[in-house]
Amino acid sequence: MSPSTDALAAMPSLLAVAIAALMSALITWTSRPLLQRYALARPNARSSHRIPTPQGAGIAVIAATLIVALLWAIVANVAIPPALVGATILIALVGFADDIVSLPVLLRLVLQAAAVGAVVFTAPETARIVPALPLALERGLILLAGVWFVNLVNFMDGLDLMTAAEVVPVTAALLLLGWLGELPWPAALIATALCGAMLGFAPFNRPVAKVFLGDVGSLPIGLLLGWCLLELAFRGQPAAALLLPAYYLADSTITLFRRIARREPFWSAHRSHFYQRATDNGFTVPQVIGEVFLLNLALAGLAILTIRAAAPAITVVALVAGAIAVGIALRRFSRPQGS
Repeated sequence: MSPSTDALAAMPSLLAVAIAALMSALITWTSRPLLQRYALARPNARSSHRIPTPQGAGIAVIAATLIVALLWAIVANVAIPPALVGATILIALVGFADDIVSLPVLLRLVLQAAAVGAVVFTAPETARIVPALPLALERGLILLAGVWFVNLVNFMDGLDLMTAAEVVPVTAALLLLGWLGELPWPAALIATALCGAMLGFAPFNRPVAKVFLGDVGSLPIGLLLGWCLLELAFRGQPAAALLLPAYYLADSTITLFRRIARREPFWSAHRSHFYQRATDNGFTVPQVIGEVFLLNLALAGLAILTIRAAAPAITVVALVAGAIAVGIALRRFSRPQGS
């Protein structure tokens, strides 16, 4: 069976989204009593929530994503890399342990690097982004970027529905690129299932959230999303791979460097991300989430434009437009509302 038209006919993408959403919602709903008992996130000075809330519902999102994607891959005769599946499970276990007992920072980083490295160093040698670089150097840089991306998704998961506002537009755009033949189908299957799983989780996480993803969700989501974007870059579309997560990259990376410059313990929890400062500056949670969601839709449109236009000039214009849009959002969030 061909992994294109026949694959989609065997299990349409929208059906996969619906199944993943239903499965994610069902597991989230049934697991809440256990999470309430064993994985309760209590508010502190750095929290955005005010009442103790169960965390760890990322188990539902990751389980639904992997199950639906793997079953669809079997039906469609598409191969999802075993290293990716194993690494996702490993990093989810690391996140779950951290949700329960809080692992040491160094141990977390080592295990995260092992998971990301398993994915990066098992990619075909022909998969390149900058062929002029030595392969070992390029893979090493990708490993560092992958570990950062996994953590930045975790850092940015600090507001109700924030991760859904990022993941849903990005994965929907990746699915569309799969339809257009611009993304390998294994990545498109993962993106489709992850989109559905996040939609199923979203009703439980809308303000005021009844449950949080926890590290067991945010870390593997970062791994899966990062791998999909890496596959897009391997297909010769690094500009699109940067545009899609541009807001997350900018908010988290600028915040990281500011904390390093101030000699703050950048690995510890804090409330200095732009989206967190926005709520301190008078923005409501729905306002922040709404603006991030719309910004991500615009970035997705720019990313698709760079691919379909296939013109260097348009790519440059799209990158500049994306940078300006993200800059405007960061500036708005960093100032009191109405100023």
